[in-house]
Amino acid sequence: MNISKALIPALLIVMTLGCGYSNPSMSTAAMPAISQLSPGSVTAGGAQFQLEVDGANFASNAVINFNGTAQATQFVSASKLETMIPSGAILNTGTVPVTVTNPASTGRYNIPAVTSAPMNFNID
Repeated sequence: MNISKALIPALLIVMTLGCGYSNPSMSTAAMPAISQLSPGSVTAGGAQFQLEVDGANFASNAVINFNGTAQATQFVSASKLETMIPSGAILNTGTVPVTVTNPASTGRYNIPAVTSAPMNFNID
């Protein structure tokens, strides 16, 4: 009887592992990371401009956030995104944060949204 008491918990553990519950990649998204902004700065009061964000782990539906505001984003690759920054967003001099958010996904695995660390963008 002692063998069956030890065997049942062992079988439950094996079955749980076999179902993928221990695989963290199935329940977490890769954190996007920004390595470079191009251009790195613009002149205050200038015209709209295209911002290229280079980095890693960008999802196909990733969004560039400029000074906290989500921008319409074009996915180029998992390491490159582009967006047009409107002239109204660069009226004043200063430094603004740029981040990338990989949105949440639902389905078999509910994966929460993840946002990169900010990279500063200069408005001169």
